[in-house]
Amino acid sequence: MTSPPNRSVQLKAKAAMSVIAATISTSSTERTIASAAKAILADFGLIHTWYYECHAFVLLGSRSCLSISGRDYIPAEEPVGNENLVTVDLSPCEGPLWGDYARSFCVEGGEVVESPVSPAFVEGLKVENSIHRLMAEFVTPDTSFHQLYEFANDAISTAGFENLDFMGNVGHSIETNRDSRRYAEKGNHQRLGECSCFTFEPHIRRLGGRWGFKHEDIYYFDGSHCIAL
Repeated sequence: MTSPPNRSVQLKAKAAMSVIAATISTSSTERTIASAAKAILADFGLIHTWYYECHAFVLLGSRSCLSISGRDYIPAEEPVGNENLVTVDLSPCEGPLWGDYARSFCVEGGEVVESPVSPAFVEGLKVENSIHRLMAEFVTPDTSFHQLYEFANDAISTAGFENLDFMGNVGHSIETNRDSRRYAEKGNHQRLGECSCFTFEPHIRRLGGRWGFKHEDIYYFDGSHCIAL
């Protein structure tokens, strides 16, 4: 199939994320990053969000392992400082079309770095990328949301990590109504192929670790192949 119409808004979200990362400094807080992200999204023409009026869900430092709904989210004032993990989750929309894109940024020496030296940062990013790769190799249109949930949580635990999501899920369908989302959760036996595309967004922490990592993309099927937008 051709890629879903969400590609345009998702590409804008990705471009905006690169700009957002460059604004993060030692004095940044969840509040300032979320405010900057909203303005940057608007610069890309993305002035609306589908997620509880939460354009950018930002968690850092002692809150990087926190998992709450966007409807309950209040940005905190903890500064980034010289070393930190900053997760930014963007949920823009253009009319009925959703974007959904999240990344965890490693801060070392007061700057966002692409190749961190901290073993905890290196491992966290590596495990997130590995789980995404394994997921894309595993799923087909006939895979159920339940099977995706079971597979992902097994991969997380095998890596020595834990799932931090407050609902225990690892993603959801992309819809036009927030309340219509179908989750990658235990007991949901609907097929992935029944939706046009879906997110995969494991929020994970090394057992006993300090940092909570998140990496989110939207995926769709081209035949039997699972591809990220």
